[in-house]
Amino acid sequence: MNQLVSTKWLNDNLTKVKILDASWHLPNVKRDALEEYRLNHIANSIFFDIDKNSNQKTNLPHMLPSKEDWQTIVSNLGINNSDHVIVYDNSDVFSSCRIWYTFLYFGHNPNLISVLDGDFKKWKKEKRPVSNEILNIKKSNYTANENLSLVIDKKQINENIIDKKFQLIDARGESRFLGLQPEPRQELRSGNIQGSINLPFNNLINQDRTFKKKDELVNVFKSKEIELEKAMAFTCGSGITACILGLANSIISGKKPIIYDGSWAEYGLKN
Repeated sequence: MNQLVSTKWLNDNLTKVKILDASWHLPNVKRDALEEYRLNHIANSIFFDIDKNSNQKTNLPHMLPSKEDWQTIVSNLGINNSDHVIVYDNSDVFSSCRIWYTFLYFGHNPNLISVLDGDFKKWKKEKRPVSNEILNIKKSNYTANENLSLVIDKKQINENIIDKKFQLIDARGESRFLGLQPEPRQELRSGNIQGSINLPFNNLINQDRTFKKKDELVNVFKSKEIELEKAMAFTCGSGITACILGLANSIISGKKPIIYDGSWAEYGLKN
């Protein structure tokens, strides 16, 4: 798998890949990802709207779309099955990892979908090419194949509380996990899923917003008493930052991540 590419690598290959800006912000941050993209983005990149390009038939935020909808979404972005897609973001929650996961879920070649290591902040700091130009997109004919084993639902989460077939790891910050801080969505109670392990996603990231190296990631997982040889699935607030843990574990294990798509946005709903 080709989980990450460096800013230098992308700079050297700008015209050979398809680049997506998948910036997304928590609702309480009051930032407009599309407007920020229009002002400034990596040259040759296309904006990917995580909320619009998700399942519109549920009240839960940015759930995986249907296979047919995904084929339409990606075709409208002009992306072919043979393209190497690089995803980046300008977000505190590393939302690019969610799109990396979604491409894997829908069967894109794992060697042809990567996250930019260090995101837009690092790119700008290094004075690499930025633009406000909006590309003209020539529609493609993308085909998808769903890998249903990469997603779990609430029923499987509840069954796992009893039978403990996998470790469930929560990417939210410790205060939210422990219920000491209110959730950013008012309809949710505070707390966590019984038996889950808290591994805040920021523990996996360096100060320059790159991922820690494989041996460092191993140590972070082990520090939370996570058994690396045992099956694991990932959860968070709404399925975004869970994919950061999924990418980190993929670096460690070479495995594609399993995500609880509903995450706390579903499990934590006040009845």
